[in-house]
Amino acid sequence: MLFKRLSLPVSVLVIGFSLAACTTTPLTTPGTPTVQEPPRSGTTPGLPSVAPGANLRATTFATLPGWGNDDLRQVLPAFLTSCTTQARKSDWKEPCAIAAGLDGGDERAIRTFFQSFFTPYQVVNADGSDNGLVTGYYEPLLKGSRKRGGSYQTPIYRAPDDLITVDLASIYPELKGLRLRGRLVGNKVLPYPSRAELDKSGVLAGKEILWVDDPIDAFFLQVQGSGRVQMNDGSSIVRVAYADQNGYPYRSIGRYLVDKGELTLAQASAQGIKGWLAANPGRQQELLNANPSYVFFKEEKVLDPSKGPKGAQGVPLTPMRSIAVDPQFVPLGTPVFLATTQPNNNAPLQQLVVAQDTGGAIKGAVRADFFWGFGNEAGDKAGKMKQRGMMWLLLPKVAAAR
Repeated sequence: MLFKRLSLPVSVLVIGFSLAACTTTPLTTPGTPTVQEPPRSGTTPGLPSVAPGANLRATTFATLPGWGNDDLRQVLPAFLTSCTTQARKSDWKEPCAIAAGLDGGDERAIRTFFQSFFTPYQVVNADGSDNGLVTGYYEPLLKGSRKRGGSYQTPIYRAPDDLITVDLASIYPELKGLRLRGRLVGNKVLPYPSRAELDKSGVLAGKEILWVDDPIDAFFLQVQGSGRVQMNDGSSIVRVAYADQNGYPYRSIGRYLVDKGELTLAQASAQGIKGWLAANPGRQQELLNANPSYVFFKEEKVLDPSKGPKGAQGVPLTPMRSIAVDPQFVPLGTPVFLATTQPNNNAPLQQLVVAQDTGGAIKGAVRADFFWGFGNEAGDKAGKMKQRGMMWLLLPKVAAAR
């Protein structure tokens, strides 16, 4: 998807117009009811060392609200996971090496480490404001079968062979991170079919990974980008992880219902949408088709049930310590102090997390999607989370000194 409009040479504009359905991803603005697009991007964006820029304001740890109350022992595993890739960069080599030798049970030592090796910078928006939208996502559990039959009638598809990705940066380096998806017909790149077209045409027949027992759960699996499936043999659980997407921008079905006057803004949570669908089963396909985006999956083993799926950084997510961000403003692998509130109330949620994921709906400097983890409790919190928040990015002092 081309995430922003640019002035491009004619050859790129031809591709852009041929893929008009997937050239723009709308910004998610505070107050917009949204069921988030899959945070997984399917690719790992560039991970450059970033020096303080226009969207960062230097500050001190003493100004971070709740910094002294956070148990930093809980974030160290997530930080070390990110160091598996971060340590390849010169600015991060020393901090990651020191962190690897820390006693994971010594909170004081961990706090001293972060305060010694990092400088906090408050993230601000283009208009100078210092707060933005914080939503949540999670890893759901579905029920599935290897074969279609009985209640297992809804397929989960792998990526089709004719889905292609055009990496614009290979021709125009200034477009790094921008990609178009479509299909090759003759010598033309055309848009890939939308959700409605895919469901109606049956062109994905034969690409089924497995079958699940609830079409609504299958839709929300695409929204979350990854999930686990309890197989009907009663014992095995597999993970279906993000593999690719048809190239269309995500459209919020919550916003669709609000625009139709079916729900209020306050009602347009994941739970509210599911309730509306239960009361209006005849309009199910109408609602789902309002989102033309369609996500494809790949099967993975669940090696460690305590860890989440891999995020865009390519490392497993840590429940309540990983967030999805816009990598144009917050580099993946960077610690971020997040100050927001609990879902649907004003209780503080102030803790150090790590930017390990991205998402088509996660756009802007002060914008985060908080990973709650796996299961129904995590899903309940994620579905209700639409809070205001502030963010501080922790940069290695070597980078900050430049």
